Parts: sequence; structure tokens; C-alpha cells
Amino acid sequence: MASEWTKGVPNALTVARIALSVLVFFLLADAAGALPGQIGAPDRETQTTLLIIGFILFAIAAITDYFDGWLARKLQATSPWGVILDPIADKIAIAAAIIGLVVLEPSGAIAVPGFLILFREMFVSGMREGIAPRGVKLPVTLLAKWKTTLQLVALSLEMLAAIAAEGGPARLIAHTLLWIAALLTLWTGVEYARGAARALRTA
Repeated sequence: MASEWTKGVPNALTVARIALSVLVFFLLADAAGALPGQIGAPDRETQTTLLIIGFILFAIAAITDYFDGWLARKLQATSPWGVILDPIADKIAIAAAIIGLVVLEPSGAIAVPGFLILFREMFVSGMREGIAPRGVKLPVTLLAKWKTTLQLVALSLEMLAAIAAEGGPARLIAHTLLWIAALLTLWTGVEYARGAARALRTA
């Protein structure tokens, strides 16, 4: 039987994911020279170091996305706070990476799919909040879980491409995966909207 201390580990991992995501944004912004008080971007060596640290922290944050849920189920430590914080942590991680990457390298190849992803996330979150008082819930689908994984992988590859500072195959693969993630994200948003409409008709 899990102790009270071990039962708190899943939520601690979720909070850590939020903190790491905030750090990732500031590291990317620092590498871009976009923080208050900075005059231009740092030299290439410093920029590379910041990007490597940011990538490592983002990868750790992405891994906790799996382990906090897995531990919560294994330790039978699911809690109302965990249910609330987990999707929030995911959205903060995605938003931090997208905005940080756009600040680092203003490009439509990142900004457009990134906007579509953030648009869907805000739309579905608002929809959930709006229908909750009517007793309607939208359970997370398996496809929605996969889209989060694809988002995290695509953004990780975008960071690696930024570290390499190349416009070759690595950048093309990262951009392609980000677009696939954006389209999948939009599709899951449509599915949630349809589900909400059906539920409201019968509520």
C-alpha cells in the first residue's frame, strides 16, 4: 500500500513539468536575446548552450507527462488536483515551447501550425468550462493523448533543429511533424465539438 508521501509524487511531477516548461520558455527567449534588458542575441556558443539546456529540460518535462499519470494509476493516487493540473501542465509545456521557438526564429513554418495548436487548446478548454455547469463532460480520447505526444515530439525536434542551426532534413522533418501534429490537434478539437453538441442535445 502506497504511503501518503508516495501518493504525492504524481502531483509533484506535474508541478515540476509546469516549472520546467516556464524555464524552457525563458531559456529560448534568452537564446533569442528577447528578455528585458538584453541587447541582441548572445554569441553562438552561449546560444547553443542555452538551447541544449532548454531541450534537455523540455525532454524531461515531456517524460513526466507519461510518468505522473502512470504513477497515479499504479499507486492509486489519483486526486482532484491531479485531474485539474495535468492538462494545464500539458498546455503550458506546449505553449512555452511554441512561443519560445517563434521568438527564437520567427517563421511561418512554426508560427502557423503553432497558432493552430494553441487555438484548438484554448477553444476546447473554454468549451469544457462552458458546458461543465450543465453536467456535460468531455472525457479525454486516445487520439487526443496521441496528439499531445506528437506535439511534444515535434517541438523537441524543432529545438534540436535550432541547436544544429541547419535548414536541411532535420528542419524539414521537424516542420512536417509539427504540421501533422497541428492537423491532428484540430481534428481532435472537431471531435470534441461534435461530442459536446451531441451531449448538449440530450442534457
